[in-house]
Amino acid sequence: MLIAMSGVCGWVGWSGEVLLLPVAMVFPSLWATSGSRTVAALVSAGYFLAASRGLPQGVANFYAADLWPGLLLWAAASLSFAGVHAVFWEGHMEGLPSEKKGRPGISRAARYLTVVTLMGLPPFGITGWAHPLTAAGVLFPGWGWWGLGAAAAGLAMMTSRYWPITAIALVGLWLSSAATWTQPPPPEGWKGINFAHGQDLGRDGSLNHHRDLIATVRAAAGAGTRFVVLPESALGFWTPTVAKLWQQSLRGSDLVVIAGAAAVDAGGYDNVMVVISPDGTHVLYRERMPVPVSMWQPWRGWTGRGGGARAHFFNNPAVEIGGNRIAPLVCYEQLILWPVLQSMLHSPDVVVATGNGWWTAGTSIVAIQQASAAAWARLFDVPLVNAFNI
Repeated sequence: MLIAMSGVCGWVGWSGEVLLLPVAMVFPSLWATSGSRTVAALVSAGYFLAASRGLPQGVANFYAADLWPGLLLWAAASLSFAGVHAVFWEGHMEGLPSEKKGRPGISRAARYLTVVTLMGLPPFGITGWAHPLTAAGVLFPGWGWWGLGAAAAGLAMMTSRYWPITAIALVGLWLSSAATWTQPPPPEGWKGINFAHGQDLGRDGSLNHHRDLIATVRAAAGAGTRFVVLPESALGFWTPTVAKLWQQSLRGSDLVVIAGAAAVDAGGYDNVMVVISPDGTHVLYRERMPVPVSMWQPWRGWTGRGGGARAHFFNNPAVEIGGNRIAPLVCYEQLILWPVLQSMLHSPDVVVATGNGWWTAGTSIVAIQQASAAAWARLFDVPLVNAFNI
């Protein structure tokens, strides 16, 4: 029953609807109620596998293969989540009578907060998807770091004997927030453009393709628009020729374009955001955490082969453009904890969330990314600009 309930919790909480994120906060109580370490591991795996259910289909789409590679990656990724939760489950409870199991005090709450921390930071945080703390933005919009602390305290209390009282309080906060919820709007003068170019985006480097993108930008940039954001990989390979073409196309305007691209060299590539204006171009941001396996392949470097996207883990958490400090979140970074929180330490003026989700067709992955970005933006009361390709 606990395993089934944790699966429902993961499935509903991570459905892609931002207002359902607080359902994930039920999971700590199910984990704490487990009667043995094995059950705790299975409960954790049930939650994680249900929350990340789109992964097998997404991997199959990406590699144009059958489901087996995705299923293997899905199962492997769940091991770190379930393993950490199993290790920190309250082991000394195993010898107690059944009526006292699942009623730990400070020790179990502290253990769960340790799990929360480990699953939010590398190395475990690299696959720390479906983190329950993401719900803080729905429960405590505008509270910032105080709201994050309150959500962490609520998660800890859900592992204690006081979980019914805590659950009632959280439901009250949830209903109050849902009644007044609004999506975080983009700041004045900013506009994100969504594409439906499928897997062609970033792979077609022809002159006609770039001219079409430039025409799209000019058509979408209405009066009062200064900054236009394009999705991840929108420009394909970032070369001097592409930079010059785009810069020349913006002459005579005051537009500034922020777009995704790939900066390639002999050792691999960086997944980047570039900034283009009539005055010049440069790389604005290098992705801190590319998608593991499909993009980030560190074992290639260990064997001397090179290739794959580089991970810049804790670099450039906030960047400046036109007097604005932005928190850039590219694709996978919206699904995990530390890139968001590291960026928020720098008090950004706007969150810029981009993605290239053509490979997620038939899944809710893009919706989950957008829900996560919206929740974090609302928690810290920061405007949000989205730009996705599907």
